[in-house]
Amino acid sequence: MADQRLERGTRSRRAIARHAVDLASLDGLGGLSLGRLATDLGLSKSGVQTLFGTKERLQLAAVELARELFIDAVVTPALAAPRGAARLRALFDRWVDYAATPLFPGGCFRVANLAEFDSHPGPVREALFRDQVDWRDLLAGELRHAADAGEIAELDAGHAAFLLDAVLCATNTALRLGDAEAVPRARRVLEGFLDPPV
Repeated sequence: MADQRLERGTRSRRAIARHAVDLASLDGLGGLSLGRLATDLGLSKSGVQTLFGTKERLQLAAVELARELFIDAVVTPALAAPRGAARLRALFDRWVDYAATPLFPGGCFRVANLAEFDSHPGPVREALFRDQVDWRDLLAGELRHAADAGEIAELDAGHAAFLLDAVLCATNTALRLGDAEAVPRARRVLEGFLDPPV
């Protein structure tokens, strides 16, 4: 009986966190409330509070689930491609699918929320920033590998990853605004980094 309750609690917690991710992709993590989630999902506010305790814990659960879903949708499938330029293209293509389809109603979860917390120190900001750093480190590692393998010209991989991430963030915003040129424009930027060395 205790195992069944624990399993039900885990399922409920994930369902609530998933709804929180969707809402936060549209309205931001600051707009989340235990009461709204309870109302939306037909649950009691006390039940939601029992599972998460505080708004901050709910926000952190949303960040963690969004990260997990991003990795499942973008990173893991791209890891099947060979390291270097091919994997960078796979990461880019999977990211475009993630933002354009989109996986979350508001597009890229991190883009939708990082600006809201960039000047608010605390665990939520740290979790969002960690996601951004991990993503840039992944891009930088593949850029470095491509340069070391002679697939692309030598470059500052950290700087290039910063620029690619900035382009993808801008692409997410452009997609939300209906800019049909957003993806081709971003693809041209990526291909500029992936030109073979001369």
